[in-house]
Formats: sequence, structure tokens, C-alpha cells
Amino acid sequence: QDYYGKELQKSEDLKTNACVTSARPLPKSVREALERVHEEVLARYYGCGLVIPECLALCRILDLGSGSGRDCYLLSQLVGEQGHVTGIDMTEGQVEVAKKHIAYHMDKFGYQKPNVEFLQGYMEKLGDAGLADESYDIVISNCVINLAPDKRAVLQEAYRVLKPGGEMYFSDIYASQRLSEAIQKHRVLWGECLAGALYWRDLYSIAEEVGFSTPCLVTASPITIGDKELEGIIGDCRFVSATFRLFKVPGSSRAGPGQVIYNGGIVGHERELVFDANFTFKEGEVVDVDAEMAAILRSSRFAEEFLIRAGGASADAPQGCC
Repeated sequence: QDYYGKELQKSEDLKTNACVTSARPLPKSVREALERVHEEVLARYYGCGLVIPECLALCRILDLGSGSGRDCYLLSQLVGEQGHVTGIDMTEGQVEVAKKHIAYHMDKFGYQKPNVEFLQGYMEKLGDAGLADESYDIVISNCVINLAPDKRAVLQEAYRVLKPGGEMYFSDIYASQRLSEAIQKHRVLWGECLAGALYWRDLYSIAEEVGFSTPCLVTASPITIGDKELEGIIGDCRFVSATFRLFKVPGSSRAGPGQVIYNGGIVGHERELVFDANFTFKEGEVVDVDAEMAAILRSSRFAEEFLIRAGGASADAPQGCC
């Protein structure tokens, strides 16, 4: 709270590039939406990567650690006036910046009533903020889960508030090994998103324990630390900024492998949908998928965008891997 509420006044105050990496170019629709976001919201934003998934019209979205609200205001435009976006953040100053600009953005977007709300609270305890079971289509998070000491509680709560077939789409920082106590107790490294980074293999085990599908890696990029003192403390550990997607797949959707054909109906992704690092779906092309991907597509908001039929995939279809 102190680091993001008082010490940092703008994104230029960050000491590493952990919070400012973007792994791939922004789609035109997202670039245009970003241009309509208030300059104070942009200046006080400290996220990393891009956490704007596809196929968002009419969705209910929850942003964990929403900060000054940049992603919420972006998503507000992409879900449309009938969709809804909730942002939750623990830092009072950041929530105040976000709330201050609601009227400005609704006017800018031409909406009659607000489709965004901002709450102060903790992502490990969403129930305390009044968020009900199975109330969201998508949970996003932009480089903040590393700031939570209890990652399992965060994923458990995200799973609870997601509807069946819902998705958690989030970017975060991961480490090549489990971190020493000296690193974990370093105040600046915590604020810079490194000291709380999860060992990447632990993400897979926590996701499985909570009930999510195997994490699908979307993009990853290495983090550089331009500070000799911090490099000395970190030693030979390596960090990466990565975006993953996890799905809450109901048991009834699970069957064998399948063949899928993308219909090409998603705005901005008409010709091809880059789903993750393993699967790119081109319009009209038959793709063999493993049982997990078949279940994800069958149960999620993507179901109407694909023709899905049983059988056809070999047992050695690619599995999620970091």
C-alpha cells in the first residue's frame, strides 16, 4: 500500500521493467480504446503485459488489483454498455483515482449509466467485498498476484466467483526457482513485483489443487533488472513476465480429444485466433486438440465460435508448458 500509494507517483518511478513489459503488439481496437482513457489513470498505472482476452461482448469481468483503473476502463469499452466490469484493489489512493474518473469515461464512451465499479478490498478475501459465487465470466489480473502472500487463496477465490466455463486470464511474474527468505523480505523487490514471484512450476500445482484446467501459457518475456544492487541480491535466479489462461471446466464438458474448426467470428481476430503458445486457430481450418482443450472450448464463451466434434486428436497433442 505504501509503495503503490505514496512512493510511486508515476510509472517512470519503477526501478525494473517487470511492470512495463508488453509481450505482443496491441490489436487496433485495444489501441483505440486506450486512447480514450484519462491521462491520470494511465500515469498512475503499474501493470505488466496485456490482459485483454478476446470475445468480451456482454461479459461480466472482475479485475484483481485494478490499481488506477486503466484495464477496467479499457474493458468497459470492449464489453459494451450491457456488460460490466468490477475492479478491486487494496490501496485506497489507487481506488480513489479510479473512482474519480467514472463520470468522465462514461461520458466519453457515450454510456447512459456506468458499467464499471471500484471496490477497496483484498483479492484473497473477495467475499468480504460482497462478491458472490459464480458471478463473473472472466477474472483478470495484471501483475499483482505476486504481491499477495497467499497465492493459493487468490486462485481459490477467483475459481469461486467464476461461472462454470469461466476464465482467469492474467499476467504475472514467475521465478526460475523458489526464492530465498532474504529476497522475499526485501521491500523494494516486493514493490517491484520480484520478491513475491511464484516459482513457475508451483502455478501448475496450485491451479490443479484449486480445480482449474492446466494453465495455458499465452506469452512470456524475460525481465531485465537495471540495478546492480538488486542484481546482487537476486543472484542466479531468473524472472519472466508471463500471461496465462486458466478455465473453470465443469465435469460434464470433459470427454476425449476432438477436432475443432474456428468460425472466424471474433472481432479483431476474424482470420485467426492465437489462443495460447500451443494453439492458433485459423478460420475454417480443422485442428486436432487434446481432451483438455476440447473441454475448454466446449464449456467456455468460445463454444459458439467453434465447430467441435469428438475424436481425431492424437495422444501426443501439445500440453501446456512454460
